[in-house]
Amino acid sequence: MKILDTRVYRGPNYWLYKPAINMTVDLEELEAYPTDVLGDFVDRLLALVPSLDDHHCSLGRPGGFVERLRNGTWLGHVMEHLALELQCLAGTYVTQGKTRGTGQEGQYFVIFQYGQEDVGIEAANLALRLIQFLLPAELPSAMPAAERATFDLVREKEDLARMAVRLAFGPSTASLVKAAEERGIPWLRLNQHSLVQFGHGKYQKRIQATITSQTSHIGVEVAQDKQLTNKLLEDAGLPVPRQRVVRSAEGAVEAARRLRYPLVVKPLDASHGRGISIGLTTEAEVEVAFAQAQEHRSYVIVEELVPGSDHRVLVINGEVVAVSERVPGHVVGDGQRTVAELVEIVNSDPRRGVGHENVLTRLEIDHQAERCMEKAGVTLETVLDAGQLLYLRSTGNLSTGGTAIDRTDMIHYENAQIAIRAAKIVGLDVAGIDFIIPDISRPVSEVGGGIVEVNAAPGFRMHVAPSEGTPRDAAGPVIDMLFPAGTPSRIPLAALTGTNGKTTTARMTAHILKMAGYLVGMTSTDGIYIDGERVLRGDMTGPKSARMVLRDPTVDAAVLETARGGILREGLGYDEVDVGAILNISADHLGLRGIDTLEEMAKVKSLIIEVIKRDGWAVLNADDPLVAKMISRTRAKPFYFSFDPANPLVREQVQNGGRAIVVEKGVNGDMVTLYDKGRHIPLLWTHLIPATLEGRAKFNVANAMAAAAMAYSLGISIENIRQGLRTFTTSFYQTPGRLNVFDEHPFRVILDYGHNPAAVGNLVDVVRQLPREGKAICVISVPGDRREVDAREIGRLLGSGVFDQIIIKEDTSLRGRKEGEMPGYIREGLIDAGFAESNIQYHRQEREAIALALDSAQRGDLLMIFADEPTDAWKQIIYWRKQRDTQSKVGRVI
Repeated sequence: MKILDTRVYRGPNYWLYKPAINMTVDLEELEAYPTDVLGDFVDRLLALVPSLDDHHCSLGRPGGFVERLRNGTWLGHVMEHLALELQCLAGTYVTQGKTRGTGQEGQYFVIFQYGQEDVGIEAANLALRLIQFLLPAELPSAMPAAERATFDLVREKEDLARMAVRLAFGPSTASLVKAAEERGIPWLRLNQHSLVQFGHGKYQKRIQATITSQTSHIGVEVAQDKQLTNKLLEDAGLPVPRQRVVRSAEGAVEAARRLRYPLVVKPLDASHGRGISIGLTTEAEVEVAFAQAQEHRSYVIVEELVPGSDHRVLVINGEVVAVSERVPGHVVGDGQRTVAELVEIVNSDPRRGVGHENVLTRLEIDHQAERCMEKAGVTLETVLDAGQLLYLRSTGNLSTGGTAIDRTDMIHYENAQIAIRAAKIVGLDVAGIDFIIPDISRPVSEVGGGIVEVNAAPGFRMHVAPSEGTPRDAAGPVIDMLFPAGTPSRIPLAALTGTNGKTTTARMTAHILKMAGYLVGMTSTDGIYIDGERVLRGDMTGPKSARMVLRDPTVDAAVLETARGGILREGLGYDEVDVGAILNISADHLGLRGIDTLEEMAKVKSLIIEVIKRDGWAVLNADDPLVAKMISRTRAKPFYFSFDPANPLVREQVQNGGRAIVVEKGVNGDMVTLYDKGRHIPLLWTHLIPATLEGRAKFNVANAMAAAAMAYSLGISIENIRQGLRTFTTSFYQTPGRLNVFDEHPFRVILDYGHNPAAVGNLVDVVRQLPREGKAICVISVPGDRREVDAREIGRLLGSGVFDQIIIKEDTSLRGRKEGEMPGYIREGLIDAGFAESNIQYHRQEREAIALALDSAQRGDLLMIFADEPTDAWKQIIYWRKQRDTQSKVGRVI
């Protein structure tokens, strides 16, 4: 049993709407060994992972999976459930998965949801090792004896849990992400830490921990300088302790003499309570404390101790949203256990972790703890009396083991106003005010106290998960500050897919949006475009490219061409769209990645319309039966396009006041017409759309209808749609490799990227309609990853009586085929169609084939070139005369 391939889906995908991992697993000999014939495998598995009993599986009830195990199920299915459960045991709650055959005997797609992809992959690897560990030793897939002897599931699960903690969001970031999700605001994680983008395009905001994209850099700098903070607050009349900044032990002692004991010594700009000593009463203690503080910063503060309890007041956007009393890390005696044992009991609380990973932090026995024990006259071996409280920290920082008690409802108005003023004076939108006061419910002017620190990026965990009291929503006010009510977080987003026409339709739609004043981000087969400028070259139809556009801070609308390959490889790069379009479904890329039929391909592509917003629009080709049936797979409203006004779907849609766009016959030709709420809106004559070659290129008429429908669904006016379609051409510079026409030679040349039967058939129809005086020549190839039947069909289409000469070439990459293999299939199709073999030629290189076609063309001929490298082919076409003239001159000189 082994893993052959791993795919990580970071968005909605073919299998699940949630992020998922798909592992192709080969059971090898275990295909003959379902769980009911593996002896005590099931009992041993459940003894090691008893929580599997909670899994419902397909039976829909607790214990359902165990029933499947005992009745017999295959080990790929077992791996799926183990991958899910091991993630849950590591602290990541995931529930969805499925296992499906690949079509190859013994091989399965094992699909399971994940919370963090590295953890999900490692959970699956551990699941595989556990299965191998439990297999009978005589089976080839069983774990080798030496490895079996050292396999420790408990240790492996602990390692997985530590990985999950290390890679997961901290409590503060996680709470902000959750608050954004509750408000329907999209988010993107920008690194492996706490840098997160909320919103798309120009509406985006960022946070890193609890610092926001609106947080003042100067405010952060001021908060980090404790001396400057103290001075600014003092100058504003706020209660703060007196302090001195020193750089030597002697200076610290001298400062202590000028101030009043007890004292606090701390680094100038450290955080989380690092290097701080509290309650110092002698010069000797000050000297020791200075040395500890200087380990973190050369500048050290000596400060008078403010009496009272430690409170953290959280101020967001000028409002107090939460208050916590922080209690230093401590243990409580029971008259039986030692201090060391009590610490161990406290640390066994599952809420406690290392640093900021959990809502509480483990107690550590370090220098501070030893100093506290020394002051209390105890050691680790001391047995405390029942109820005796022993503090192991002098500060209440949660990061050093402290606990938090919610006091939000207790803070006095005067104290709240002081905290708000402090945040404004320092210049922070999100601030943690450390307020020392004997009683937070009484004004500081009566009971004494003061502000000892103002913190940028304050942690939220003490507020969202206090040790005692009511949890507070600390994150919601931050998100509401970044996105006030009525403020958009999403840019208008259109996605489209189909077998043919995607790139042209995407470009048409982007062009219309630009004409309407939008700065458009677009993904396409030949690159990423921002406001019409290509910023990245290559096939950019996958999810990574979509995320690039959505991250761009200048974009205010996006048009995303989404291809089959990206969906199957990584899922979608977005969670939902305003409008989604399916142009057509025909034979292309079949036989790859488990997609063997047109129906399966339709299911892949239908994912686009499954993620449309509930109030969005699904633009569907009513003339394509597979596309028309997709309406059952979306919650969006249908918007059909069709060449046939009498199409039953269109007629019903129009009669019900729905939207449709069709081609209607008129006196002057064909009119693209829009129907909406019973209105009949003539849009544009097809012959006035340049991309249609005066209406002859029917496929571009269809693309224009789809583009118009998408633009209309995004709220673009009829006039802007008309103007966009009128001014969109198929020039190479606007749509490279898509019906590019060059008329500056004595003959006409058409260049296209078509590479499947439907696309080739469309171009054959165009060539059949175009007037010409001479012969028609075609240069053609088929990518090596297409099926033999597709190559033969392309040959039959080309041999249907339109072309006089066919030049077959190879693609740049053979994609696993032998040289001459795909050209051979094309030749077979041509001959089957009755095309004369004497008029078929073959050239290995695309450049040679194009050169032959250009050199053999005569005045009045039409040359159709299907190019693998459109840019190189276009340059060769437009510079052909110059190259030929140069060669002629060289020949005459010679």
